[in-house]
Amino acid sequence: MREPGDRNWPDHEVDEFLDQIAAGGQDYRRLVERLPVIVYASELGEQGRWRYVSPQVEELLGYTAEEFKGDPGLWARLLHPDDRLRALEIESEEYLGNRNTSPIEYRMRTRSGKVVWMLDEAVLEADESGVPVWHGVLYDISERKNAEADLQRALSQQAVVAKLGERALQNGDPDSLMRAATSLIGEIDGVHSACIWEVGRDGRRLNLRAGLEDEVVGAGRRVSAARDSHAGAALDSGAATIVSEWSDEKRFTMPPVLRALGAASSLAVMIDGKDHPFGVLDVHATEPHRFSPKDVPFLQAAANVLADAFERHAADQALRHRVLHDSLTGLPNRLSFVDALGDALRRATASGSPVGILFLDLDHFKLLNDSLGHHAGDALLRAVASRLRAHLRPGDLVARFGGDEFEILIDRLADEEEALAIADRVAAAFAQPFSMEGVEHFFSASIGIAVARNSEQRTVNAELLIRDADAAMYRAKENGRARCVLFDAEMRAGALQRLEVERELRHALDRDELALHYQPVVNLRTGEVTGVEALVRWQHPARGLLDPADFVSIAEDSGLIEPIGRWVQERACRQALAWHEERPDSRPLDVAVNLSARQVAHRDLPATVAEIIARTGIDPAHLRLEITENVLVEESATAIASLETLNEIGVRLVLDDFGTGYSSLAYLNRFPFHALKIDRSFIDALGIEQERTAIVEAIIGMARALSLDVIAEGVENEVQLAELRRLGCDSAQGHLFHAAMPEAEISRLLGEGTLDYSGISPLR
Repeated sequence: MREPGDRNWPDHEVDEFLDQIAAGGQDYRRLVERLPVIVYASELGEQGRWRYVSPQVEELLGYTAEEFKGDPGLWARLLHPDDRLRALEIESEEYLGNRNTSPIEYRMRTRSGKVVWMLDEAVLEADESGVPVWHGVLYDISERKNAEADLQRALSQQAVVAKLGERALQNGDPDSLMRAATSLIGEIDGVHSACIWEVGRDGRRLNLRAGLEDEVVGAGRRVSAARDSHAGAALDSGAATIVSEWSDEKRFTMPPVLRALGAASSLAVMIDGKDHPFGVLDVHATEPHRFSPKDVPFLQAAANVLADAFERHAADQALRHRVLHDSLTGLPNRLSFVDALGDALRRATASGSPVGILFLDLDHFKLLNDSLGHHAGDALLRAVASRLRAHLRPGDLVARFGGDEFEILIDRLADEEEALAIADRVAAAFAQPFSMEGVEHFFSASIGIAVARNSEQRTVNAELLIRDADAAMYRAKENGRARCVLFDAEMRAGALQRLEVERELRHALDRDELALHYQPVVNLRTGEVTGVEALVRWQHPARGLLDPADFVSIAEDSGLIEPIGRWVQERACRQALAWHEERPDSRPLDVAVNLSARQVAHRDLPATVAEIIARTGIDPAHLRLEITENVLVEESATAIASLETLNEIGVRLVLDDFGTGYSSLAYLNRFPFHALKIDRSFIDALGIEQERTAIVEAIIGMARALSLDVIAEGVENEVQLAELRRLGCDSAQGHLFHAAMPEAEISRLLGEGTLDYSGISPLR
């Protein structure tokens, strides 16, 4: 049905029609019966007599003109209850003679029960007897109103999907997200409630995970739906399932909770997953025929947001588990253990109870590896992990630090004697033989024990306590192995030696004892060396050339890392410029420098780097600063601000040791990194171990999606190289190409033109 202003019924035709009516022309009846409107004349009031109504009233409302004229109250009775008062408000003589009366819109029920929207445009005039009479036209505007309602519903649905997507990015926790989804969808006009069904482990039932009112479900109650329900049909078919009216539904079983809810209609879509569906997103209304195919794209979009969020959360949890657990034994790793120990020490500060740790190292483990092979060694480590768990108290924690080293956290101790007793019980676990390839083998372990008594006056650092237990374990080794040793005052003397190293390190810069070695970084497409990583060394006057592992941790603890770091940055930048001057026609080498946790946390870091760039003249685009994930665990405001400022300066930021810290994906989103470096622990078994190869492939794919360069470190053989090139890794470094070298050696290889790696042919 057309409405005023429609292109098929122009305004000038309406004006012409009204003029002819006013003129009382001979074509009055023909014009009235031709136009798709209801022309009427009715007396004022709810019970006002209808003097005239055009025949179209039967087509639009289902009642004849005679029925309207014979029943003065029919029009008022057909008004929709929600619009009745508004429509009757103008039934007043105050509108008499007012030709500027505004049209009103209201709904009416037809004879068949259908609801139609009408636009009522009329003027109130007195007849010859002074009786007020409405002269008007009723237009059917249902099509326009339905289009407006559809548009408003679509806008509301789009807003819900947008909000849900935003929540998914802010908080990927599935339970929280599902609650948010059902709440947001339930706010849409006409939707009474929404819920999410999860496929049960047996695959036969769907279990309610979120949604439906608490007063219907009840706190703590288990609610499910059968697979022959509408939700089960959506799951089985992968297509949307609409129940227009539950009272007439013959195809599906109605879940009892929906009957208690008073649901009259429902719409269900599948929440898909990478390997198998998660479940079903289901919406309900208390009125029939609420849902149509028009609602399916919206609900499916919401389900897709949930599916993507669930997949991301599962991947993040898997990566987090990989980061925090040892892949061989499934035990927590060092990172997880240090975190748990820190929590225990903080609790001990309040309670005053001692906290103890056992540092366990297998005796003669290398002999087993050398004689029976690494597979036998791995089998032994798995067996030891299982046996240790069985011999500990509930609540105690065992972790694998790597190799054949295990740590045990024993919380809520009475004293050192109890710690020794627990250590003896752990040692007794090795009294029984281990079966290796059908042959029984006996092994023993050396155990170091350290106990901390925290208080508000004296606190113990987790790393220092681990160091003490490690020192005690080495004392057990020295005393003949297969024994337990408690860290004591004598061993504390070793800690004093550490202080001596710190003292000597304070003079190393002044005495020019520090030096830089550089490990080339190779482009895996061309074999060209595009950059170098600067690695600090200490030429100790008595102990010779020391690697970073011998002194960097001491520099970190003492604060010496900051002046040493500044020296490394400036020396590396100057050397990179010197190499460029030696070959001005070649692309400058990028130089990478590691930043410690203390450096990143220092608020002056950006100013220091900017000063070094200005002083040396290096292009900041060729300076790469590498930050490990562990450095970012605190995610302090200072660290975030520092990295953002460095990014603005133009320095390239690299996330080092990717995969070994907390929430790797979160760091890529929060910090302005340009590249990530895959940790060598993932590269070790690349091309051999399917799991690690898959992880590396996933990391490279994710980096590609985020427009990040990928660097692999620790490349030792051609198998690893081939896999990295197959997976599309950008660059790599490792002994397969070059070990770290003094600057003079790099200069010599550059001069000879032999620094590049010849084992790579350009990819096409």
